[in-house]
Amino acid sequence: MNLELIRKIMSRLTLRLPETLHHKLANLAKSEGVSLNQYIVYALSCQIHNSYTVNSFSEKEIEQQKTAFNDLIKDLGTFEDEEIRAILSQRQKVDTDEELPLEIKNKLISKLN
Repeated sequence: MNLELIRKIMSRLTLRLPETLHHKLANLAKSEGVSLNQYIVYALSCQIHNSYTVNSFSEKEIEQQKTAFNDLIKDLGTFEDEEIRAILSQRQKVDTDEELPLEIKNKLISKLN
């Protein structure tokens, strides 16, 4: 991989660390036989991976959530089409993102109207 390509897919971050943390990270990197940069990237990647862990729920918890959702829907009641149109007509209008292709903009606009 050439250096220019690496620069396009990587970003640089200057980070201030407490001296003790820096030393601990450097020692961990050394014990793993990698650079400090590689170790920090690895540690951050692990942290991000752990934050996206999928938790499973028991059947009882799922049923409780369904019941709570259905109760909420009942409490909200129903609205007539005219009421919904009146509420939507009061929403703030915003310009579409200039970077979106025209086809996607038109689809989004048609769904909002």
